[in-house]
Amino acid sequence: MRALLLIDIQNDFLPGGQLAVPAGDEIIPLVNRLQAQFDLVVATQDWHPAGHQSFASSHAGRSQFEQIDLHGLPQVLWPDHCTQASYGAALAPTLQTERIEAIFRKGMNPEIDSYSAFFDNGHRKSTGLADYLRGRGVTDVVVAGLAADYCVYYSALDALAAGFATAVVTDATRAISPEGWAAAQADLAAKGARLLGSASV
Repeated sequence: MRALLLIDIQNDFLPGGQLAVPAGDEIIPLVNRLQAQFDLVVATQDWHPAGHQSFASSHAGRSQFEQIDLHGLPQVLWPDHCTQASYGAALAPTLQTERIEAIFRKGMNPEIDSYSAFFDNGHRKSTGLADYLRGRGVTDVVVAGLAADYCVYYSALDALAAGFATAVVTDATRAISPEGWAAAQADLAAKGARLLGSASV
């Protein structure tokens, strides 16, 4: 059984949002069409408490997009984004949600960021997504959403590590950094992920 994972298609990652991914809105018609091809559709939401330690505003004298050490892990300092129950944290209004069976929220621990749909960045706590997918009989995971070089990439890595056959729909994601996405694709391919256009899904 195949599952489609829709990663963080939220207002703050769309043009005009607090952490806008360039052209992030362009994937929405595509992921809406893709949903009908899957037995199971699951979404994730970044869901940060105010004052999250990944926010640059939580660190006096630090700048957005600077990298620091946070409790032993490298951490990019982001603009405040996807704050719990805010408009920016909501799923995009044009995203069709009727077929989304479950939504997994991440990034709720204020002390550690959480790019992956499966774990926080230190792999200290699981979201429970892998067990949920196994419980539904899923063997193959296809990943789309935002942003390609962060949450999509790390979700695909963890899907592979959890034993799922994993593919990323390259035209149904957008990146913060083209260079970062190129490196992520090379790493994913080397680790056994398939990189597909939507026409091949």
